[in-house]
Amino acid sequence: MKALRLYAGPAARQHLVRQGLSPADVSCIPAAAGGPKGLMLGRLDRFLFTEWLPRSNQPIDLVGASIGAWRMATACLTDSGAAFARLEHDYIAQHYELAPGEKRPPAHRVSEQFADNLKRFYGGRLTEVLHHPRYRLHIITSRGRHMLAHPGNVRMPVGYAGAFVSNAVHRKALGAWLQRVVFSNPVAASGVASAQAQPLPFTTDDLSTRHVVLTQANFMAALQASCSIPFVLSPVVGIPGAPFGCYWDGGITDYHLHMRYATPAGRQPGLVLYPHFQQAVVPGWLDKALAWRHPATAALSHMLVLAPNPEWVATLPNGKLPDRTDFTRYSRDFDTRSRLWHAAVAASQQLADEFAQWLDNPDMGQVFDL
Repeated sequence: MKALRLYAGPAARQHLVRQGLSPADVSCIPAAAGGPKGLMLGRLDRFLFTEWLPRSNQPIDLVGASIGAWRMATACLTDSGAAFARLEHDYIAQHYELAPGEKRPPAHRVSEQFADNLKRFYGGRLTEVLHHPRYRLHIITSRGRHMLAHPGNVRMPVGYAGAFVSNAVHRKALGAWLQRVVFSNPVAASGVASAQAQPLPFTTDDLSTRHVVLTQANFMAALQASCSIPFVLSPVVGIPGAPFGCYWDGGITDYHLHMRYATPAGRQPGLVLYPHFQQAVVPGWLDKALAWRHPATAALSHMLVLAPNPEWVATLPNGKLPDRTDFTRYSRDFDTRSRLWHAAVAASQQLADEFAQWLDNPDMGQVFDL
């Protein structure tokens, strides 16, 4: 059974028909939030960043939220193949001991342990991430406003209820509660980093947005914030160089990075290559239940999505991709969760192998409309 499906927007399809796909065609790679589902894209990441993309030399924007931000920051490390293997290992190895009577670990404990993991993972290597010669990293976070500007056991539920209702009425109204804040690599001038952030590879008229330069001082906090799921982890407060507020998971504002992508001035226009865990590119986490916001729009015209075939997914352990419910389901059985996740991730090598085969022998009959 085929594991991989390719989905192309109209402009991407025209490009593939005219000239196929080469690594030099890629201008941007998004990486979605989605927790453990992102593990299923690690083998594709390794192929793309260690074997395929090195055959070209153009700048590429890497845009990530939550685990997607962790993946794209990892792509910027020297010897990214080994770094992706470590990410896979470290993510699966996450384990939070439960005290008697606890159904899940408290948010502050998860945040403290996650912060330690990030320091071990990136400690001493931030120069590799911040000053990669090709990759322009953009980490997306969600900054709380009004009721959500400060932490609190009452403020959070009330604030997120307000955000859900506002978002259901109009996505732009979400900005009254949560603001997209993007941390981007600094622009380098004559080999010296400036205080200016790399330009964004997407427009920001869809949602209130702030743009902050990513630095040694704020990298760890920004990446942790991008991964801080509300009620599961504590918000990150007081990120250096950023507006004051509580910062949460970037997937809340931009779950699957459904944005109007635009190549920054001075760079050759190209395709948006999107390793994803499904066909639908859902705008924000609060849109998961809003089915009318799931179809592709004109904003995704230049996008090529690489995603698992749903029929193949049904053959995986438990008939699904690894997801956050597994943490609860196997909260007191780490060995079983680890075994099942390792089996699913090992099976995901088929996704990378099939994409490599398609590149060697492109068949438009295997490309579906996005």
